[in-house]
Amino acid sequence: MALADILARMRAAERAVGRAEGSVRLIAVSKVQPAERVEAVLTEGHRVFGENYVQEAAAKWPAWRDRFGPLELHMIGPLQTNKAKVAVDLFDAIHTLDRPSLAARLAGLQQARGALPQLFVQVNTGAEPQKAGVLPADLPGFLKDCRAMDLAPVGLMCIPPEDQDPAPHFAALARMAADHGLSGLSMGMSGDFETAIAHGATHVRVGSAIFGARAYPAR
Repeated sequence: MALADILARMRAAERAVGRAEGSVRLIAVSKVQPAERVEAVLTEGHRVFGENYVQEAAAKWPAWRDRFGPLELHMIGPLQTNKAKVAVDLFDAIHTLDRPSLAARLAGLQQARGALPQLFVQVNTGAEPQKAGVLPADLPGFLKDCRAMDLAPVGLMCIPPEDQDPAPHFAALARMAADHGLSGLSMGMSGDFETAIAHGATHVRVGSAIFGARAYPAR
């Protein structure tokens, strides 16, 4: 099935650049996918998934956790501040910490709960006005502010512009992470995950290449 093909390509990409096989985690992006497709991947044994929408994830993953046992769920879409409490109870990692108001909300939840999911800061490497993320020039100050609130991001995330070569964006994100002592690099999707692995990705987010094309509901 497609999952096995993607995992084989990931292992080959790791070997090609001298990285240990299995060093990159595959986040299977299951947003807006029919239940039968997700359950097929769960049945195959995969246990790391990504969702973009808190409400959608909350409606389906508790039951799958009960049925299939422990798994990792990663929030990879924009997180509204008013959904943060639900998100920290549901997800094991949040890849889209992108603004001071969200950082403050998460810091308050950490004080109340004593712990948070792993946090990645989303960086808008292409400075695209329509896209979320901290601008590269603002990243040092943002990380300083997060750490002052006792937040401890583990890495950075980016989504390169669709019309550009992703490699320079992945390389830039890796440099930023190294500069700030962060080990996590969430980058690479269905069309470019092998390039991301070559530039140090620790997490790749692959959806359609595993599950097939998404059929978004009519609005």
